[in-house]
Amino acid sequence: MAALPVLAADYKEAPTLATSVKAGQLPSVDKRLPEHPEVVKPLNAIGTYGGQLRFGLRGSSDHNHILRMVGNQGLVRWDPEYTKIVPNVAEKVDVSPDGKVFTFTLRKGMKWSDGKPFTADDILFNVNDLILNAEFAAPQPRYMTGGVPMKVEKIDDATVKFTFTEPYGDFLAELASPLGQHPVLYAKHYCSQFHPKYNANIADTVKANNASDWKNLFLQKCGDIEIPARWGNVDRPTLDPWVVKDAYTGGATRVIMVRNPYFWQVDTDGNQLPYIDELNAPIAQDVESLILAAIGGRIDFGLRHLDAPANRAVLAENRTKGGYEMFEASAVGGTNMVINLNLMSKDKELRELFNKKDFRIALSHGMNRKEIIDTALLGDGEPWQNGPFENHPNFHKRIATQYLEYDEAKANALLDGLGLTKRGPDGTRLLPSGKPIKFKIDVIPTLQPEQVDMLQLIERQWAKIGIDMDVNSLERTFFYERTSNSNDHDAAVWGGQASWVPGEIPQQIVPVHHDSRWGIPWVQWYKTGGKQGEEPPASVKERMKLYDEARATTDPEKRRALMLKIADIAADEFEVFSVTKALPTYGIAKTNLKNVPATMPSSWYYPTPAPTLPQTWFWAK
Repeated sequence: MAALPVLAADYKEAPTLATSVKAGQLPSVDKRLPEHPEVVKPLNAIGTYGGQLRFGLRGSSDHNHILRMVGNQGLVRWDPEYTKIVPNVAEKVDVSPDGKVFTFTLRKGMKWSDGKPFTADDILFNVNDLILNAEFAAPQPRYMTGGVPMKVEKIDDATVKFTFTEPYGDFLAELASPLGQHPVLYAKHYCSQFHPKYNANIADTVKANNASDWKNLFLQKCGDIEIPARWGNVDRPTLDPWVVKDAYTGGATRVIMVRNPYFWQVDTDGNQLPYIDELNAPIAQDVESLILAAIGGRIDFGLRHLDAPANRAVLAENRTKGGYEMFEASAVGGTNMVINLNLMSKDKELRELFNKKDFRIALSHGMNRKEIIDTALLGDGEPWQNGPFENHPNFHKRIATQYLEYDEAKANALLDGLGLTKRGPDGTRLLPSGKPIKFKIDVIPTLQPEQVDMLQLIERQWAKIGIDMDVNSLERTFFYERTSNSNDHDAAVWGGQASWVPGEIPQQIVPVHHDSRWGIPWVQWYKTGGKQGEEPPASVKERMKLYDEARATTDPEKRRALMLKIADIAADEFEVFSVTKALPTYGIAKTNLKNVPATMPSSWYYPTPAPTLPQTWFWAK
């Protein structure tokens, strides 16, 4: 995406906006764009304006699907190849030689979607009044070094300086991830009315909106990165290419987003982006409905929910009927399902059992991965535990390949060795208390449907070694509440794509994120500097220390060495285990939808397909 100079006189706009300008309803395009808009070179061709892009949402908790399509408009972003970080909302960034100071130059004249100026004051509001305001939420580790929060300073309206107490080599990668958008998420002129610092009558506002307190009110009106309310208020200004017209609220049957007349990117011919007028996301209640919509030609682009291996054949067979081509979403490493036994289970007997390494090894040997791959994944897979692939610099053989072989006798011997020799009438082994070894694995069936099929096979395989596991399917919101907030789960599964690059949280080898469901109280301890949660054992604390060092260093080789040290310890502990390598998946794009890459990385941290810039996609005439 080369940035080439474009003269303001050359700027062009969508016909619908030109009509509004002519009617005196909008300023001219050169007045709406910043002095230096980002100039984007489209993938294949300069586009034409118009049309609607349809993609399907699944239920009421598919908010991150909208995020992926609209994009995470942070200060910086990943390039389309997921190889380097490029300026985004910021025009440029300068990093001090010691890696402690990051100075961002904003785009002068840039505006929110309602036409109000975007300036350094917005960033100070986001950082000082929200990110670092413990009353609103505990400050996140990505905005600290050594347990000390960053400081932000306004140099002038278009320049801000972030200062850390220690070097922070990963900071830009953190900002490029979808979770790093907070410094530019909220428009001060709008969202400050829901903040007590700026609203003397906040109690009345809370009451008038039936909110429980100002924090609840703020989230209702202005949302957060990963909650549905982010897309639920048509009045909230954004920096996105499209803005909400029909909101994502309870009972909604579709979400409509229309072009942002103040969007700050142009193509190399000076055309203001996006090319496509409108996003239309009908809400389906099940994946089958989305598949039918795709092969019936009623979805223009789809990856999420459609890309399960079981759907591939029917999607491929109906390409002509549906008028689409398939594209590849390539895995960056790792696995498509990690099993997390809850090592901090509230059930004391389960906690004691799960913390025995030989128990976890026995379960791993008790899984017939070939049968799972052949049956649930249609033969598409390769046994794998965790971590980057062989061709990645961060590959760690032991953590990826240990304890993979299916060996029922070895599994039984390990369980016998733990003293679990007594069995109940149905053959289930008994705990010392006499209770059967029985636990649930929580899963979201709509997120990756093949995970349920895989778990059902594992359930039968583990029954042969005397372990009674039940598959516990949950709606996404309940899953998060149970597994990430309240720590009520016995075990859970989650996608485990991993390459351990900067900005990607290595949650399966060090518990520092709410997706580390093998040790949520340790996550809380880490995030709060020991004020909440439970103090982890020494090996976990050592990994947390190494992870902080890895995030801090500006030396790529030193960072790699630190990540491999973490992997060494994680391999020794063997806390989590998996079935197969994450494989490429396949989505669909209409044949006349242009500038869509034939292949793209698949990762939440990327987040697919946002860095390919859907605002540059267009319909061929």
